[in-house]
Amino acid sequence: MGPLTLERMRVFVTGGTGAIGGHAVPALLTAGHAVTALARTPAKAAALRDRGATPVTVSLFDREALTSAFAGHDAVVNLASAIPPMSRFMSARAQRENHRVRTEGSAAVVDAALAAGVGRVVQESVSMLYRDQGDRWIGEDAPVDHFPLTRGNFAAESSAHRFGKEGGGAGVVLRFGWFYGPGAEHSEQMYAQARHHVGMVLGRPDGYVSSIHLADAATAVVAALGAPAGTYNVVDDEPLTKRAYADALARAAGSRLWLRVPGRAAHLFGHRLTSLTRSLRVSNARFREATGWAPRYPSAREGWLATAAALT
Repeated sequence: MGPLTLERMRVFVTGGTGAIGGHAVPALLTAGHAVTALARTPAKAAALRDRGATPVTVSLFDREALTSAFAGHDAVVNLASAIPPMSRFMSARAQRENHRVRTEGSAAVVDAALAAGVGRVVQESVSMLYRDQGDRWIGEDAPVDHFPLTRGNFAAESSAHRFGKEGGGAGVVLRFGWFYGPGAEHSEQMYAQARHHVGMVLGRPDGYVSSIHLADAATAVVAALGAPAGTYNVVDDEPLTKRAYADALARAAGSRLWLRVPGRAAHLFGHRLTSLTRSLRVSNARFREATGWAPRYPSAREGWLATAAALT
């Protein structure tokens, strides 16, 4: 089927100034929707206003304030997260705030959306919660795994599904691949490392990584406004092996890799890196069929070239 044609909607976005939100808000506006977005600082409010969105300053954990802010909106897109930078990713303390955002924050968003009579909630999640499947394709019904870093994502997904059951509206969960692109701090760090001949390979070099460029994640958010309720994988068309992914980044950076680290040694860090060391060859077929969405960058080969052009 072709891309869905949607009527103009009033959309409230949480996390609208984050990595995905920074691309999703302009994409929603370009698609003709009216966008209100949560802003935590005057600077972020000004940035949203400059893009054409209406900023609102409320706490993600304040149900009453959120209910008032959501009133009159057709959909709420919850992209809020607090993922720590690469240097602190394995720190349990650094992950606590992200866990709170995913659990308490997502629950508050759904409670407020129900109270405000919103018709649709779109919830960000991740595809890294599937079990290692080697070189087999992974659909949305594949077995998932429960380890510490996935608890917040499962809680957020549960809240989105609860929205559909309790309010009669549509709860849509988007399980994004490992995102990259301009505006993602870890991407810019990886690109800088590649220019110095160092590539990051987490786990077996022949294991798969399913990624998604931020620009494609943004158009998926727009497409999700017309998707039937349910859970969808949002990844590019061609997952690459981790060796091929590192090589694609190196080519984009115009360098040759002298080091590929930490490789298999990453497994020694246990559950702290489980979400990144496993082999995940994830399929986007269900989302493409439901919405007509297709990524602009079919793989990280094309996506990293575009990212390099934007960063240099």
